Amino acid sequence: MASRSASRTLARVAASAARSSLAARTMGAAPRFAARASAVSSIQQTRGIKTLNFGGSLEKVYERSDWPKQKVLDYFKNDTIAVLGYGPQGHGQGLNLRDNGLNVIVGVRKDGRSWKKAVAEGWVPGKNLFTIEEAADKGSIVLNLLSDAAQRDLWPTIKPFITPGKTLYFSHGFAITYKEQTHVEAPAGVDVVLCAPKGSGTTLRTLFLEGKGLNSSIAVFQDVSGKAHERVQALGVAIGSGYLYETTFAKEVYSDLYGERGVLMGAINGLFRAQYDVLRAQGHSPSEAFNETVEEATQSLYPLIGAKGMDWMYANCSVTAQRGALDWHQKFYDASLPVFKDLYESVKNGTESQRALDKNSQADYRESLEVELEEIRQAEIWRAGETVRSLRPENNKK
Repeated sequence: MASRSASRTLARVAASAARSSLAARTMGAAPRFAARASAVSSIQQTRGIKTLNFGGSLEKVYERSDWPKQKVLDYFKNDTIAVLGYGPQGHGQGLNLRDNGLNVIVGVRKDGRSWKKAVAEGWVPGKNLFTIEEAADKGSIVLNLLSDAAQRDLWPTIKPFITPGKTLYFSHGFAITYKEQTHVEAPAGVDVVLCAPKGSGTTLRTLFLEGKGLNSSIAVFQDVSGKAHERVQALGVAIGSGYLYETTFAKEVYSDLYGERGVLMGAINGLFRAQYDVLRAQGHSPSEAFNETVEEATQSLYPLIGAKGMDWMYANCSVTAQRGALDWHQKFYDASLPVFKDLYESVKNGTESQRALDKNSQADYRESLEVELEEIRQAEIWRAGETVRSLRPENNKK
């Protein structure tokens, strides 16, 4: 198996990570950047703000040490932070802000599913749980974390409450970048900022509770006060980010939609299916096909890439695996590059955003989505995976 030596390495990496995990459960200590010895000299630090060498390009990053908890509390002591929406991002960011001691309220549709979920998680109607209009009115900083389609549909309702002097915050560049489709225009007299966690709100919350944090990108679209950049830094730390890097609204949404449809979700699903189907057609059992396609990737090899990079993963696999991967990766690159180019253009020209808005606006969207997910759920590859996962030692503890 390609990952026999990798498994031993992964065990050592996991043990080392466990020993060095962050002790803090909220803002914690600043995350460590594991830099190669040759890159250490490229780090310049001023009051905790670092300029790092990312593959030959210098970029600023901001860490939790730049905004210690008391500094954040003092900075927002006169603010009411209104979180609009209680989907994955509203849920994760809202709870993290609350746990960090900030004055935060939630705005959702009264008595709807999100309202009931918020109540179950400790938000109190009339105290820190309100309708969307009430929360938008009360907030000095308004976090618009509604779905992209809801941001379009509810903007006429929300806009009157985004008055001069407030800060309007997004976690996606979608509404502002595709304003011809969403009709969301930056109001005059307000700061407009973005902090986009690089992962789901559920993961943001889970890592926060473990004393860790997702990386997030930040951007300023409109700076009326002259303090929008420092404010979004503080907000980024307050929601539980591990570190922050700079982008623009357009670049954030282009890379986000491109990545989700590509390697992060769409492409990886397609590759898994194709490899599995060929193995099955050649007579391999479902358990063998799943193990050689998904289980080994997610449990052994991908964690090595996450720990120290692709070269580290290759270096800790068998010579036969190394040679095969090095010989074949260019063929996969050449085959997929045209698809990725087409995908990026589809994102940039608004085709993907319009498709998402049209689909998500349909009255039966949740029902039709469940049909699509059930089709995936019932595919042999994922039914086999359910059995494989049940056999993991950690799932058999008595």
